[in-house]
Amino acid sequence: MSAPLQIDIGVCTFRRPELAATLRSLAAVTVPARASLRVIVADNDSTPSARALVEKLRPEMPFEVTYLHCPASNISIARNACLDNSTGDLLAFIDDDETASSDWLVSLLEEAQASGADAVLGPVRAHYAPAAPAWMRRGDFHSTLPVWVKGEIRTGYTCNALLRIRAPSLHGRRFKLALGRSGGEDTDFFTGMHQAGGTIAFAADAWVHEPVPVSRASFAWLAKRRFRSGQTHGRLLAEKARGAGQPLNLALAASKAAFCACAAALFLPLVIRRNRYALRAVLHAGVISGLLGHKELEQYGAAEVTSR
Repeated sequence: MSAPLQIDIGVCTFRRPELAATLRSLAAVTVPARASLRVIVADNDSTPSARALVEKLRPEMPFEVTYLHCPASNISIARNACLDNSTGDLLAFIDDDETASSDWLVSLLEEAQASGADAVLGPVRAHYAPAAPAWMRRGDFHSTLPVWVKGEIRTGYTCNALLRIRAPSLHGRRFKLALGRSGGEDTDFFTGMHQAGGTIAFAADAWVHEPVPVSRASFAWLAKRRFRSGQTHGRLLAEKARGAGQPLNLALAASKAAFCACAAALFLPLVIRRNRYALRAVLHAGVISGLLGHKELEQYGAAEVTSR
């Protein structure tokens, strides 16, 4: 028989009433055999605004819930608080506007045990309101899946992840505070883990679900998100090249941006293909911005509240 496992689940939150649905979905997940669960809620607001909601729901939770107040308006602070306060063998992350499927944790754990990977990612399925643009709903522009490069996953995300917290590649690793308001802190975290020899696997059945609010159901929001993602990728490329490969990286990003812009124009009547290429062009423009060291766009904290 396998040894008992302690699994912590980190939920970073910032002024989101949807946290209630997230916690209730966690209360209903199937608990893996011989595992015990604990939820860590890391409240990133300047005041402990989520405390009352957590306390109200505590009687509904079948396992321990730890509330942490970790101000303010910097998502890396909250993510690091989950790492610092985790005492389990494994630490899962789920966002405060997502709900877990019943087999979410079982599927993540099965893949972790089968692959031996230091981290396991799961898919995020976006759910659109009827008012969302038809092209967006048909093209599913908000769901999240990992990216494979030459047969391996080299970076990741924290909206659906399981970490083997004692793995050497994760020892002492933390989310960068400098990226805690722009975003990209998770890309940086997993990229560093992979470069340190860590492996990342994918659990295709470990679904979480995310409703897309009206404020995010627009081309402008997607473009801002892609540009910021590109900035993070460009900054990581610049750090890796350390100047020697900078001209080549810039030329490559510029050529990709130009190609995608031309493709978007070519497919002008086909709205889904056009917008996919247009967003790819924006992403590569962000890579150029990151390579040049421009300040990354802010997405969290005050900026997030303003965008709602």
